[in-house]
Amino acid sequence: MATTGGRVGLTYVFDVYCAWCHGFAPTLRAFVEADADRVDLRVLPAGLYAGARALPVSAHPHLVRESVRVAELTGAHFGAGHRRTVAEGSTVMDSTDAATGLEALLAQPGADTLRTLEAMQHAWFIDGLSLSDPATYRVLAVELGLSPLAVACAYAAPVTRARATVGLRSVRRLSVESYPALLLTTACGNHHRLGGPLTRVKELTTAFDEYTHRRSVALEGTCAL
Repeated sequence: MATTGGRVGLTYVFDVYCAWCHGFAPTLRAFVEADADRVDLRVLPAGLYAGARALPVSAHPHLVRESVRVAELTGAHFGAGHRRTVAEGSTVMDSTDAATGLEALLAQPGADTLRTLEAMQHAWFIDGLSLSDPATYRVLAVELGLSPLAVACAYAAPVTRARATVGLRSVRRLSVESYPALLLTTACGNHHRLGGPLTRVKELTTAFDEYTHRRSVALEGTCAL
């Protein structure tokens, strides 16, 4: 994403199945809303559980420990439905399916990026719903005020999965290895990471202000930033 006018491109690299991303969600919303007039936001699913890692929950025993740690450090809530699904263990976490679902939802007229991310995180971390089940996206469509039929059709369309796969590949080119990652993107194509999963809104804003100030005083035509 190029920087346009006085606005700065911001890329959010995340995975719907990432507990740390769930914990970071309120911070992301507060930061983006506070700087809505200065930021162009795009989201890129990371593919944390894609390919060979798309396995049943039982194959990832770290999930229980991780959710406890995230709750302790961020105050994030993990619902009874999620705990039941993790304890039962058979639900497959497939990040490619989740990325396809995100594409299907965001393709609809009136879809809001942050609301959609939060709804998907709620479906998994609170309700424990499979993000590979088409029925989940019908439920989410209703919650988001979108057409369930349109979302279901988009989720089933090969072109939607193809777009999701392209997005996953673009994340690999960014060489981001931990999530969530909030990246400033310059017109020159450089990326500047803002903090980490425990960074507070004030710290993100300070880092953002410092970057935009440096950009404003840089010589026109240079790509140092």
